[in-house]
Amino acid sequence: MNEDRDSAATGAGAPLPAGRLAGRRIVVTGAASGIGLCTARLFASEGARLILLDRAGDSLAPVAAELGAHACAVDVTDEPSVAAAIADGAAALGGIDGVVNAAGIMIRGMVAEVDAARWRQILEVNLTGTYIVVRACLSWLTQGPGSTIVTIGSAQGLLPNAPGFTAYAASKGGVVNLSRALAAELAPAIRVNCICPGMVDTPMADGYRANVGNYALRRLADPLEIARAILFLTSAESSYVTGATLAADGGRSFH
Repeated sequence: MNEDRDSAATGAGAPLPAGRLAGRRIVVTGAASGIGLCTARLFASEGARLILLDRAGDSLAPVAAELGAHACAVDVTDEPSVAAAIADGAAALGGIDGVVNAAGIMIRGMVAEVDAARWRQILEVNLTGTYIVVRACLSWLTQGPGSTIVTIGSAQGLLPNAPGFTAYAASKGGVVNLSRALAAELAPAIRVNCICPGMVDTPMADGYRANVGNYALRRLADPLEIARAILFLTSAESSYVTGATLAADGGRSFH
């Protein structure tokens, strides 16, 4: 992506006040690339101390070094490994105040082409992985005030209107309702909200970049635009927001 493109067109270049996460200890999954990486960098710039998880250990290590973060190479579907990684990170940082569940996969295919094994893979990573990470963090999140969880749904989870995304849409629709259920269960101690992006200019969007004709803004999102929405729901600026589903999708799903 051209980083020098007109920031007025994307809204990604406008300065915002700094230090909104000073002192917060935040877990970010999927932190080696895409939305997770952009979120980790933004959060670090806002004063957060980070625990970074991603199964791509070779890519995660330089990110952790860049941000001074604690990192662990782990598959979010492996519950014992996630529990150990979170415990290690919490010990290193002295606790956990927030979670951003950015790990996810998108596999495209028509129903006749996607067998049950691939269906389970998509649900395991996108939905069950989110659940596993939240469970692993709960004992720390409940220890202090103002704890937050942000999940990553999808516009496909709100309005599945394109062929070939049945399993993905089902998994992300599950994330949306998981987030609502968690918000109801964990309030008032922990706020839980869900971001639903449309297509974002990350490697996951490769091959789908032309599919923005039904977006009011007629373009893919800059990852920073999604990270800023996640920052809002993690910061004290959204202190009266929980159980919300925010469609950050360029107008793909007016609702």
